[in-house]
Amino acid sequence: MVNQFKEVIIIVQMSIIQELSHVLPKGIVLTGEENTRPFECDGLSVYRQKPLAVVLPETIGQIKQVLKICKVNNTPVVTRGAGTGLAGGAMPLSESVVLGLSKLNQVKHIDADSQLAIVEPGVRNIAISEAVASYGLYYAPDPSSQIACSIGGNVAENSGGVHCLKYGLTVHNVEAVKILTIDGEELILSRSDQGLGLLALMNGSEGLLGVIVEITVKLTKTPNLARVVMAGFDSVRDCANAVANIIRAGVIPAGLEMMDSFAIEAAEGFAQVGYPLDAQALLLCELDGTEAEVRSELDVVLKVLSGASSIKVSDNEQERLDLWKGRKSAFPAVGRLSPDYYCMDGTIPRRHLADMLEKINELSKKYQLRVANVFHAGDGNLHPLILYDANIEGELERTEEFGTEILKLSVDMGGSVTGEHGVGVEKLDAMCHQFNNKELEIFHKIKAVFDPEGLLNPGKAIPELHRCAELGAMHVHHGQLPYPELERF
Repeated sequence: MVNQFKEVIIIVQMSIIQELSHVLPKGIVLTGEENTRPFECDGLSVYRQKPLAVVLPETIGQIKQVLKICKVNNTPVVTRGAGTGLAGGAMPLSESVVLGLSKLNQVKHIDADSQLAIVEPGVRNIAISEAVASYGLYYAPDPSSQIACSIGGNVAENSGGVHCLKYGLTVHNVEAVKILTIDGEELILSRSDQGLGLLALMNGSEGLLGVIVEITVKLTKTPNLARVVMAGFDSVRDCANAVANIIRAGVIPAGLEMMDSFAIEAAEGFAQVGYPLDAQALLLCELDGTEAEVRSELDVVLKVLSGASSIKVSDNEQERLDLWKGRKSAFPAVGRLSPDYYCMDGTIPRRHLADMLEKINELSKKYQLRVANVFHAGDGNLHPLILYDANIEGELERTEEFGTEILKLSVDMGGSVTGEHGVGVEKLDAMCHQFNNKELEIFHKIKAVFDPEGLLNPGKAIPELHRCAELGAMHVHHGQLPYPELERF
């Protein structure tokens, strides 16, 4: 009976592949282990799964055909951008079709007067700035992976970057999106819409609600001048206090980043840009605007940072870029020091930065795993990099436990389990810590409105209630177990 069931499944799967191959041009449907292997995971490569097939459409019409076939056959669809995500959000299911949007990569229209650009989802983040540079404009959100990550993926995970403190996350820089529902219906969601504000809902939706096929982004004027202040500190707490003091002094930097001694050493070894290797913590503070604005804010910042052990101000544009090169190279730099690393992403109030670093160091000793800390300090967005070796039995499991403890600490300190990397599959357990069962129910109801059959990126971002129950993370009131119909383990 089991063998017969498996045979039926294989027949159905082959039928789906044949349907896709029949209606789509040659070369768009990829099957077989060799062709689909590059799509088994995203940037969180520890979690892998081979999909049923990969489709690389070139037009919106082709996407509609894919969605139609998948819906009729009750086949899950996992939308994928550049695959640089770090939470497993683009990891396929064994029976799913991966919908890769990399070929939809055109900047369709630039309106320099209104400071807007209409782009397809496969356009690389940095390519937007390159396309509008001649107009004296750029696209402000700049994740560390901006040379590779796509704007569609940025919207799906509400990406940030170095400049998000002053210029906002992706959600603050997107004016409209065009999406396709699972039924192939086109919806345009705009900032000017009246009512519930569904545009904001799409930012960070991780492909659960619809397929993003077009994005209107807000552009920012290129500043007349930008300078970076690099300050080294003898203690992490002094550095963390400096972050709060800069904001308290009325300065909103274009970027405000913090690195601990391990991250400094790794970044300098990789980029060789002159980071102070004797510092326990490093602060990078970028100021931009008119010359008068920059000089005025620079005076304030230098006064605030007067207690630093070392200070350097970039003299020219190349020096500014070099100082940022080290920070933006931190992830690959740490990757040179360990076979594997696990990048976490949580947020906390700025006032708890030092406390969190101390807690992470304690956990590092507990789990006997090294950590390099790289923070978007200005908005309290943490990126601890846990170093491990997946070839050592049990080390991955310890790393996962370590990471979950960091995320739970973030919530307990008044923050969130995610800042800009999304939830994906990585943070499902941590979501049970942050949200109660009623809140999770609301998430599922929103999902059901857009995708009643649950075919769009299932099993991601929102944990099922039984998962939280199994973890013991479900609240029991007066001895009455909620949702008694759920099976408990």
